[in-house]
Amino acid sequence: MTGILASQHLKAMIDRGEIRAEPAIIPEQIQPASLDLRLGTKAWRVRASFLAGSGRTLAERLEKFEMHQIDLTDGAVLEKGCVYVVPLAESLELPEGVAAMANAKSSIGRLDLLTRLITDGGTEFDRIPAGYTGPLYAEICPRSFSVLVRPGMRLNQIRFRDGQAQLSDTALAALHAATPLVDTDPVIENGLGFSVDLSAGEDALVGYRAKPHTGVIDLDLLNHYDPAEYWEPVRSTDRQIILDPGAFYILVSREAVTIPPDYAAEMSPYLAMVGEFRVHYAGFFDPGFGYAEAGGAGSRGVLEVRCHEAPFVLEHGQIVGRLVYETMAERPEMLYGREIASNYQGQGLKLSKHFKSV
Repeated sequence: MTGILASQHLKAMIDRGEIRAEPAIIPEQIQPASLDLRLGTKAWRVRASFLAGSGRTLAERLEKFEMHQIDLTDGAVLEKGCVYVVPLAESLELPEGVAAMANAKSSIGRLDLLTRLITDGGTEFDRIPAGYTGPLYAEICPRSFSVLVRPGMRLNQIRFRDGQAQLSDTALAALHAATPLVDTDPVIENGLGFSVDLSAGEDALVGYRAKPHTGVIDLDLLNHYDPAEYWEPVRSTDRQIILDPGAFYILVSREAVTIPPDYAAEMSPYLAMVGEFRVHYAGFFDPGFGYAEAGGAGSRGVLEVRCHEAPFVLEHGQIVGRLVYETMAERPEMLYGREIASNYQGQGLKLSKHFKSV
């Protein structure tokens, strides 16, 4: 059994005690190719982002960087620009050969809420070596909006891999020939390239930019907030926009993407040389995303974009990232958009589910 472990495998891992949790894991956490992770009851406000480092525990590092503790039991605000560490309800006792990777959930990435998984002995964010045994923590840094959080909220998700699963470019080209993965000519180089759509319609709208001074967002409130209070529209009449340093944008891919049921994908950055910006916050694509038989018929990828040191001109059709496809160890018993509630199946340009539809 080689590949990304499917929902039925996750259930077996829970039964065997390889994935543990207090309180017990609920069915809603299990996704087609990943498991949602839940916040615990406390948070530490820390001076800076950090990793535990080889041979050290996170508790040891917290002694140096902790500023104060926060009780999340009745809800607490995590403030914009601050860094927090939150123990998660889940812990792991992975078998040898099974590694894991994590990512922010889609709605969390669209809020510019930087959420990364850290572990004891960890030397990378969001990457867990095969055979890891120990607790899990979330590092949370709200970048654009302060947020209200409570125990049990699911901000990030974890995916498990047994052995090598990534498709080579040759295999990816063959898959596209059999089941088209995008509705344009594919750009295949260390994955499937995708580009930005700046071909505006009649209203010239191509995206949204986060406003710098807004109210708190309660992550439990869905379809609740007026987008105009948190976002300003980005419009273009010449198929290009200028990204401002430090600003956060929601854009959309030109390509409609399909993830067949026997595969999963992860969004990865393209090349740093193409521009001073980042397109990569929430990056897991489940089996069935955009798949016609799961109600997708191709779905656009929403791009979470932050510009760095200098203003940068982004043009329509410019490649900004890539999808790395991996084989599933087995077809999942549930597909995105079919057996599970899927907020973003068949999506176009779309803000997170906390905002009222535009």
